[in-house]
Amino acid sequence: MKKLSIFIGLTMASLAVTAQKHDKSADQKNIKDMCGCYEVRFNFAETFNNAKDSTYQASKVKQVGALEWVQLVEDKPNKIVMQHLLIANDTMIIKHWRQDWLYENTNLYQFYKDKTWKFEKLAKEDVKGQWTQKVYQVDDSPRYEGTASWVHVDGKNYWVNTTDAPLPRREHTVRDDYNVMKRRNIHAITDYGWLHEQDNDKIIRDDKGNDFVLAQEKGYDTYTKVADEKCKAAQDWWKENEAFWKIVRNKWQDLFEQNKDIELQKSVDNKPLFAHLFAMPANSSKKEIEAVIDSFIVK
Repeated sequence: MKKLSIFIGLTMASLAVTAQKHDKSADQKNIKDMCGCYEVRFNFAETFNNAKDSTYQASKVKQVGALEWVQLVEDKPNKIVMQHLLIANDTMIIKHWRQDWLYENTNLYQFYKDKTWKFEKLAKEDVKGQWTQKVYQVDDSPRYEGTASWVHVDGKNYWVNTTDAPLPRREHTVRDDYNVMKRRNIHAITDYGWLHEQDNDKIIRDDKGNDFVLAQEKGYDTYTKVADEKCKAAQDWWKENEAFWKIVRNKWQDLFEQNKDIELQKSVDNKPLFAHLFAMPANSSKKEIEAVIDSFIVK
């Protein structure tokens, strides 16, 4: 009996050690597997609501397709940067969201509400083996971020995290009855490309930080890999505009490295930040670009 107990103990210890091991190279490969040309299908449907008002109207089901190029911008051992570019009518390019992946990162900007992000410092032991996904708006301002481990098991490769975020673009122009979206994001590599699955809470957060879950929704965005040649227009656009957006990224990075809470103006001269930046020539100077971004920072 004693030998059996020792055997079981050693087996459990061995399993624990095995469970703690992770393959960083597999993580990196899975992250970069999201790059390339994709036919995307965005699908969102509200599932439940807890509204106290009987006149509450749920968001309409949204299903829309697009062609999207995911450009690998930076590829370092502990940092991978990818820019999404939407292609409309074969030639029109729309700069979309950006995702950065940082290995064992301890500095996060957590969305609070009302264009405010709070800086949070994590302990090194709490992020061991993990990757932070930092998601940015179309103007490279902060959106949401969270840290978790990539999982490679039974032939499946995925990453799961729950974090607070501003309202998505499909909602913030039509709804003002909630001010925070708690996003449960799943990024999974599939045989057709990759999947971005979401289970989201639509939250009303008051000034004391109290939350009321108004409604919930399901998101199911499929990225089906197609030939890179189909996204040539986006690749060409990026070559012409990457210097401009590098200045924008660097400016934001300077602000992030101050490790202080960030609050942004909703608009300047009745226009949001992305409208100002999108209207600027690709050869705009560093000084001009930084001045525009500075005008949105609440001091």
